[in-house]
Amino acid sequence: MRKSLFLYLFIIAVLMNIFTYKYFTSKESSEQKASKEATEIKADSLSQAGTITYDADIFSLENNDRAQNYLFESSNVKDIAEFSEKVKQALLSYNDSPEGNKYTDQVKMGEQKFIINSVKLINHRWVVANYSDGKLWGEVLLKYFIDEKGAVSFEIMNSYLYPASLN
Repeated sequence: MRKSLFLYLFIIAVLMNIFTYKYFTSKESSEQKASKEATEIKADSLSQAGTITYDADIFSLENNDRAQNYLFESSNVKDIAEFSEKVKQALLSYNDSPEGNKYTDQVKMGEQKFIINSVKLINHRWVVANYSDGKLWGEVLLKYFIDEKGAVSFEIMNSYLYPASLN
């Protein structure tokens, strides 16, 4: 009886080892498969994010080679980033006026003045900006010009103030 007890215990131990081995090998392969799928999903997401970013920046001076070439050839522009910042700061400097930024194409309504919040250079000639007075929001499309002395001037092409109910 003692021999059969040891035989049964030995068989149970062997079966336990077989099932444990099977469990851990299948668990490892399923984890590797899940990890591979997660990596593929992340790679697809990064690819899509890159495409979205490229599409969003397609209308920007930094990605417009023709506009950059025009600026390099027709004026004293050496650095596009520095040039862009100069134009942005020239436009934002009008925010200090007591009546608000005159290039928003809006008159002061109430206590708050309209000021430009953000600016994006589209190419060597156009700027798009958004503006607000804290309650109303709008957008403006401007032409900009650089004279021989390097001074920046602006001209309003179109402006839109969103109705208060859309805010």
